[in-house]
Amino acid sequence: MSNTHVEQQWQDSKITATPSKVLCVGRNYVDHIEELNNAIPEHMVVFNKPSTCVTSTLTSFHQEALHYEAEICFIVEQGQYVAVGLGLDLTKRELQTYLKGKGLPWERAKAFDGSAVLSRFVSLDGVDLSDLHLELFINCVRVQKGHVSQMLYPPQIILEELSSYTTLLDGDVVMTGTPKGVGEVHQGDLFLGRLKCGEQTLVEIEWVAK
Repeated sequence: MSNTHVEQQWQDSKITATPSKVLCVGRNYVDHIEELNNAIPEHMVVFNKPSTCVTSTLTSFHQEALHYEAEICFIVEQGQYVAVGLGLDLTKRELQTYLKGKGLPWERAKAFDGSAVLSRFVSLDGVDLSDLHLELFINCVRVQKGHVSQMLYPPQIILEELSSYTTLLDGDVVMTGTPKGVGEVHQGDLFLGRLKCGEQTLVEIEWVAK
């Protein structure tokens, strides 16, 4: 099958996420762990975002300045990944730092409305999960780049671990963590995200921060 035909199949199979919940993996890239001066976790770090977090609109402020974290994301059906896309895990970094310092949960810093900015998704048919990688540019400058080979917990291990303790409903989204290069969102910033498999671009998405 030609690359052109495969690309057309991906373009024809775009999917919009309507999850019951978003399951997020934290501290999954060593370079990002070091960037925030965190400890490498002994076990996979997981937190949830409710469905009200999901949006296609990038905002720069929600009670405080927001930080972006670009991530490879998957849609689950019948307990398996069926589609892949890009997402921004928006974070209230100042609040998160305070909550972490007090030993408290992160939800208020991670699970607010509009905190899961998602692209459209494409079918995983013919896609090699082991060769997925992302790039994020802000105002034409690349700020993040990450490959699944850099993950402490690759996508299939994440799915197995999540499934061991919670029911994944059809349409749920899994966000797999962010590489280094996170930072503050500024109003008017132009974000360009690319999800690739090898040299093939699966998803390209632009957001302008409001």
